[in-house]
Amino acid sequence: MGSRFPSHQLSNGLYVSGRPEQPKEKTPTMSSVAMPYTGGDIKKSGELGKMFDIPMDGSRSRKSGPVSNAPSRTGSFVGAPSNSGQLNSVSRGSVSAGGVPGSASLKKTNSGPLNKHGEPLKKSSGPQGGGTAVSRQNSGPLPPVLPTTGLITSGPITSGPLNSSGAPRKASGPLESTGSMKLHNAAIVNNQAVTHLSQDDEYSFRKSFPKPILWAIILLFVMGFIAGGFILGAVRNPILLVVVVILFAAVATVFTWNTCWGRRAITGFIASYPDAELRTAKDGQFVKVSGVVTCGNVPLESSFQKVPRCVYTSTSLYEYRGWDSKAANPTHRRFTWGLRTLERHVVDFYISDFQSGLRALVKTGYGARVTPYVDESVVVDIHPSNRDMSPEFVRWLGERNLSTDDRVMRLKEGYIKEGSTVSVMGVVQRNENVLMIVPPPEPFSTGCQWSKCILPASLEGIVLRCEDSSKIDVIPV
Repeated sequence: MGSRFPSHQLSNGLYVSGRPEQPKEKTPTMSSVAMPYTGGDIKKSGELGKMFDIPMDGSRSRKSGPVSNAPSRTGSFVGAPSNSGQLNSVSRGSVSAGGVPGSASLKKTNSGPLNKHGEPLKKSSGPQGGGTAVSRQNSGPLPPVLPTTGLITSGPITSGPLNSSGAPRKASGPLESTGSMKLHNAAIVNNQAVTHLSQDDEYSFRKSFPKPILWAIILLFVMGFIAGGFILGAVRNPILLVVVVILFAAVATVFTWNTCWGRRAITGFIASYPDAELRTAKDGQFVKVSGVVTCGNVPLESSFQKVPRCVYTSTSLYEYRGWDSKAANPTHRRFTWGLRTLERHVVDFYISDFQSGLRALVKTGYGARVTPYVDESVVVDIHPSNRDMSPEFVRWLGERNLSTDDRVMRLKEGYIKEGSTVSVMGVVQRNENVLMIVPPPEPFSTGCQWSKCILPASLEGIVLRCEDSSKIDVIPV
């Protein structure tokens, strides 16, 4: 029989009158409390320290019982201790891995100050019983991080092995020069930012003179000699033949003069060409700029003397061929010096104009067309009698697999290092805020120099001129 007064049962089994009280939802409140500076100490961080069961000054965190004796379940997440209530993981059950209770124990580490390897200095854990231990760290070791300096450097980030902390390993003692040289040469050859120049890039009057005009002159002289000989034999008049011979001698003299003195005439033309001011130079204008060189992202090093921070390097080995000597190259004639090997490289660099003080990027790298006029000096003169007195030269030959037999050799080297004064001829190109000097689309002609009997010459690409880059003495051997 039901009652008129409603009643309900409490959790302890008693029946009381009245309806059960509905739980009231508390409105969330937000408050901001100024957090004190802890200096990295977890004991001073308030609620964070309570979460990891670290006793505070003057207060102790409430614990819900011994965690080590409580059964756990492998693979379940164990909640962090709180200020009120019991651990959910402790009251869930006692099912362990493989159905054996108590076979796995929990290991909990507190976060705190880290050492230089990124690991916590102190680790606190409960009793670790037998069986498979399941460990959980609140803060593990940090991954190795390379040192950040903010400098813009060239080459790879690391140039050697790393230690356990991620920093480059410091090695003491002499390095193997042969291995490092091979790696350096391979890096230069495979680097796309480096322009490799050959002997064809040098000035040669025979190569610069137009071939159609040369063959036309040869054909005219052949016809003149034939006509002069015919007239001389027919009417006994040698006038035409004499005129042809005089003209041929004059043309041959001009050609010989230009072949021997053509390079010096071009360097004189470059020196006399007026310098332009980059501030007023227009886009697409062909200019000559003189100033101080600054290295770009990829500096070079000279091959033999190891001069660092260069923008242009040239090392050439010449051999003298006698009557019974071997030829240095297929076109090497007897009793002359012939080129055996040539290493010539150039990269992008900056030049500060003397006229305006502006700085421009000279685009000579990445396979650009460049015509260098850089003076080279004799570094080593080798004869069969003094070959053993220059171990550096013998080592240099061995690194390039060149024979060291009885030959008369001469090593020349030239370079443009950072801080040198150079003259650059090219086309101005303005790209937003970047001022560049790029190779011209067509060859530049020097014109006839009648006072010096110099025929016109063509200059292709960017022209580099440096006089005092390698004014050094010959190494005594």
